[in-house]
Amino acid sequence: IIDYQPGVCSRRMTLEVEEGVIRSIRIQGGCDGNLQGISRLVEMEVSEAIRRLDGIRCGGKPTSCPDQLAQALKQYKGE
Repeated sequence: IIDYQPGVCSRRMTLEVEEGVIRSIRIQGGCDGNLQGISRLVEMEVSEAIRRLDGIRCGGKPTSCPDQLAQALKQYKGE
């Protein structure tokens, strides 16, 4: 289990990873519809999720909820 506190609208991300594959994500705070979508789409290998989500920005901000999810996964992998 990964427990991560991102620096964006969402306040907390809890991820369950099993054998290098994301099995579930719970995100608290942020835009509910977008976060539900992200949670349902990201059941994949950790490396693939990082590749797809890393660097996504929200408006003029330097990061976003998807980018913060990638950062949490990078931290988990030790990158």
